[in-house]
Amino acid sequence: MARTTGYHGAIDERQLVERAQHGDRDALEQLYLLHFDRIYSYLRVSVGNCHDAEDLTTQTFLRMLESIGRFRWQSAPFSAWLFRIAHNLTVDHFRARRWELVEDEVHEPLGEEESSAEEQALDSMAQAGMLGLIEELSAEQRQVLALKFVFGFGNLEVAGILGKTEGAVKSLQHRALASLERQLVHP
Repeated sequence: MARTTGYHGAIDERQLVERAQHGDRDALEQLYLLHFDRIYSYLRVSVGNCHDAEDLTTQTFLRMLESIGRFRWQSAPFSAWLFRIAHNLTVDHFRARRWELVEDEVHEPLGEEESSAEEQALDSMAQAGMLGLIEELSAEQRQVLALKFVFGFGNLEVAGILGKTEGAVKSLQHRALASLERQLVHP
């Protein structure tokens, strides 16, 4: 009997996926439990707030439920397929947000209130830390760093998740790390 020892534990993920594809609710639940923390963390880094990350995580697993029957084992693991779903939802999220921002600007009243001194102080403190430095990176650079260094994916898997070439992933990583270095050396 396989037992769970974390993400890289003794569970045969291929067997879980096959059972889930045949409607096994326990297998679906185990896949959810195996991947929830990593998907949520990725989305939290990608979108920058808990509320949107929670919504997108829910949407990711709903899409998994809807389309697990079409999943096929290829060179990338099942987790990369899930991260690809999460990435696509993130792209859609930012497209929708961009549209909302344009509409808000059109309807925004003149003389908008300035943020409080407390909010400004908190913002300054956040900018001083490493998270502030990382937030200065592009969304793609943040995603590459998170997928590689937080989630441990290789360049080829990251490329598959983000729909980019392996060279583009290497380039994004290099530019992100160079940008962080410049920010640390010349604040």
